[in-house]
Amino acid sequence: MVAYDLSAEMLAVVAQSAAERGMANIRTEQGKAESLPFADGEFDFVFSRYSTHHWRDVGLALREVRRVLKPGGVAIFVDVAAPGQALPDTFLQTVELLRDTSHVRNYSPAEWARLSGEAGLLVTGSRRQRLRLEFQSWVERMRTPEVFRQAIRSLQLAVGEEVREYFEIADDGSFSTDVLVLWLRRE
Repeated sequence: MVAYDLSAEMLAVVAQSAAERGMANIRTEQGKAESLPFADGEFDFVFSRYSTHHWRDVGLALREVRRVLKPGGVAIFVDVAAPGQALPDTFLQTVELLRDTSHVRNYSPAEWARLSGEAGLLVTGSRRQRLRLEFQSWVERMRTPEVFRQAIRSLQLAVGEEVREYFEIADDGSFSTDVLVLWLRRE
């Protein structure tokens, strides 16, 4: 099993956790999703959790996933899903970027279907679910600077009813968003 991430800090957490659990079959490698250092067809399964919104070129990264999967191999992606409507989508991308400047984009289910198909991966299933985010812990996890926290709160207070209702924005800044679980297969 390989844990692969751009962040050395995240890989150190994986290595420590694996050691604490006596899991000797996990190795870590650092790099970009758009340039996977693995052989063609090396893996039966690829799993990505809350990382795709950091990828600079999601199309290229998905082609790399297809390349390293064996024929019939499965990939599962879990990440925040962009709304299908322009105004809520713009709001989401803005607050995500303010919270974490490494954010590139959250994709809608329709965008995922198109990008996956273009990469040669077949969507075999998907599930969308709501996720409630408590504002304070959400910004603290990323060590969001206070000026950006205030900007997010200002946006939350200034948005119209459509956005406020879609994200179920609470008085303390907590809100709900959609998470997409996507199953793909290399044919």
